[in-house]
Amino acid sequence: MKSRMLAAAALTLFSLCALSPVFALNGESYIHDPSTVVMSNGKYFAFGTGGGGLISDDGWTWHSGAVRPGGGVAPDVIHIGDRYYVSYAVGGGGMSGGHASNVKVMWTKSLDPKSPDFKFHDVGVVASSNGVEDCDAIDPSFLYEKGRLWLSYGTYFGYIRIVELDPKTGKRVAGNKAVNAAIDMEATDLIYRDGWYYLLGTHGTCCDGANSTYNIRVGRSRSVLGPYVDNMGTPLLKGGGKLVAGANGRHIGLGHFGRMIIDKDVERFSMHYEADMDRSGRSVLAIRPLLWQNDWPVGGYNLQGGTYEIQSQRSGGALELNVDFVRMGRSFRGFGGFGGPGGPPRPGAANQRPQAPGAPRNNQRPPRPAGGGFGFFRAPAGPVKPIPDQTLAQDSAVWPSGNIDVDLNQYMVRPHQVWTITPVDNAGGYPGSPYFKIVIAGTDRALAATADGDVIAVPSYTGASEQLWRIEQLTDGTYRIMPKAMPGSNGPMALTAVGASTPALVKFNPDGDQARWNLIKVEKSTVPSTESIPGNQKP
Repeated sequence: MKSRMLAAAALTLFSLCALSPVFALNGESYIHDPSTVVMSNGKYFAFGTGGGGLISDDGWTWHSGAVRPGGGVAPDVIHIGDRYYVSYAVGGGGMSGGHASNVKVMWTKSLDPKSPDFKFHDVGVVASSNGVEDCDAIDPSFLYEKGRLWLSYGTYFGYIRIVELDPKTGKRVAGNKAVNAAIDMEATDLIYRDGWYYLLGTHGTCCDGANSTYNIRVGRSRSVLGPYVDNMGTPLLKGGGKLVAGANGRHIGLGHFGRMIIDKDVERFSMHYEADMDRSGRSVLAIRPLLWQNDWPVGGYNLQGGTYEIQSQRSGGALELNVDFVRMGRSFRGFGGFGGPGGPPRPGAANQRPQAPGAPRNNQRPPRPAGGGFGFFRAPAGPVKPIPDQTLAQDSAVWPSGNIDVDLNQYMVRPHQVWTITPVDNAGGYPGSPYFKIVIAGTDRALAATADGDVIAVPSYTGASEQLWRIEQLTDGTYRIMPKAMPGSNGPMALTAVGASTPALVKFNPDGDQARWNLIKVEKSTVPSTESIPGNQKP
């Protein structure tokens, strides 16, 4: 919650729209000051100011229905053992002109109101402010690390403070004294990674719709109690903070960070936007990838629809249809006249496929005819002009009509190597994103999983589960690609380069580059069009 209602300078919306867009969650994701998103009984939960909260079966489509007694503001939740601890603040925040507040804790064995284990037990007050001291005890957040439970709290009215709680009871550790850790922030969150403690907090103004300047910043320390400094060495106790994420596209005022660890090297963060400009400027829950760069957290972006080269991080090879390679003509005569229009083809060069990345070539350069000269070095005889890209019709002329195997090869900007990735409506999703279909650009030929763990391109997209793909940005910025379901499989499988030129579906292994992919946006001029295929022209 904002401690002071300050009007921010007007934002230049057209400049924001030039940045990368972000997905709004599906359903009714309206909330303010959300807790960290957690799972309970196979469902996702987030609690917000005022009591209650949101529930989701898959992390993508949300609706109201979460129950949290006690009211108050800016709750947080953490799962330890068989308990879910929930903290929240009553009073303070500058509301009604006061800063006197109490942080309370309660626990339950399930967050699902339909579960027989759903019953909240009150722990009591674990931190407070009297309205005069230089702290406002609101916006609590948990960290459980190395067997110890910590709670940060506070807002712009004074210091951010950290206290220790007993993880077995949720009560304040006897004799524990609060430690000042930062100023000029609120809605803090403590996280730990690889020997560093990170204190994230929200800077800027809130509660002013599209004029809110909320943004998330961070400092780090080797000790949970600080001192915390940012990337420039500025202490958080002097107002420092490295930017993690801020407004983007039509989503403005990002605050209340919560870390979500999905898998090893797969992390996301929950937060809210003060204003979703496409939903009447309402405050909404959001979930985005969390990246790590030089041991600093960085807000990533959920994948958007578009046309891409899908490049293996292992070999650099591009995912492609395993079809004959159709050669392009040349507009000049090189090496004594071979290969260009009007000249003879290179001996043995018809429709040979390039070899796998790193493999020796099987079409060696023919000997140079005596006296022919290297046409590459000659001045052009006529005007220099662009050469058109290979068309989809030219490339697809050699494709079989049925299923086509998929492999990896050097990227040659050919239609059988260019994929259009599109979010699919009403097909479910995963935290922060819907499932996608992946088709060869300009066609309906879709990437699909098989029961044997292979990947193929089927003639047309049908919406089957094996044709739906979960695409998640990993902590290093590469992507993990997984089918929604693989026929006959008992668990999730990931697209993996099991060889330099061989993709397959196997269990995700984060320890290496085999299951990491780069999605490289394809220039519009090289995207194949359906108009280039006979029979697909527009009327």
